[in-house]
Amino acid sequence: MKLRSAHFSTWAARVATTRVLIVGDVMLDRYWFGEVERISPEAPVPVVKIARTEERPGGAANVARNVTALRAQSTLLSVTGADEPGAALARLLAADGVRTSFHRDAGIATTVKLRVIGRQQQLLRIDFETSPSHEILATKLADYERLLPECDIVVLSDYGKGGLMHIATMIERARAAGKQVLVDPKGEDWARYRGATLLTPNRTEFRQMAGRWKDEREMATKAQALRNELNLDALLVTRSEEGMSLFTAEGGETIPAVAREVYDVSGAGDTVIATIGVLLGAGAPLPAAVRIANEAAGIVVGKLGTAVVTPDEFR
Repeated sequence: MKLRSAHFSTWAARVATTRVLIVGDVMLDRYWFGEVERISPEAPVPVVKIARTEERPGGAANVARNVTALRAQSTLLSVTGADEPGAALARLLAADGVRTSFHRDAGIATTVKLRVIGRQQQLLRIDFETSPSHEILATKLADYERLLPECDIVVLSDYGKGGLMHIATMIERARAAGKQVLVDPKGEDWARYRGATLLTPNRTEFRQMAGRWKDEREMATKAQALRNELNLDALLVTRSEEGMSLFTAEGGETIPAVAREVYDVSGAGDTVIATIGVLLGAGAPLPAAVRIANEAAGIVVGKLGTAVVTPDEFR
């Protein structure tokens, strides 16, 4: 299988009318930026004098904002707490043009990842999170069935926070409705992703499932075995500086990473699956979508924190 060259502009007009349904775990990424001028007298840690703060949608919310940044239409279905971070997420996503269907659970706290940045380096990350209730998740599944006919493609973004307890049912119902389903996996129970169109693990996640390999041939053998076991149309392993490897029934192919200065890899997987999703929804062939997504990843890792890529940034 050869991945031919591709350009985003070829599909831009169709992307503009593509409707993507994103379901998964959302979070609020908070950044505190400051200067480090001394070490604390209380402990051997730096003292950061905060100068400014930023908030950005993270997790599945970052996938959704990447979809709209590419000028496609996105609907995001998720669960948040009935709290200030949940309200902040809704506000930020509305500003980005994302249509949201949030189920607010008063019994949980919206997931927040707080990063402290000093001298352009991340010094500390603090996580706040709890899992949603089964009652809220059952309601979300009903909304999923309502939204499914309105979309062209489904992206399920699993961050292991408990928001995709019904993911096997979601995949089954989407495929029965003739929709392609892309899944960004998490954890060790990949059997629940059975029947998806495409699975997009990173190198570490794939190694945890398939075991180590000594060369490219052994990796391909393991990837095809996993693809067949899970009845996937395709498996895409994102490999950081080694690029991406796509495996389908036609074979496997690796495309090298786009050579750029890497500033921050957080959220790069969100950009990859969002880019592939909008392009497949627009009718692009998978190999072309993967090549363009590889270029998008090369752009986004040059930005700080969870970020997006716009059509104008492609070469």
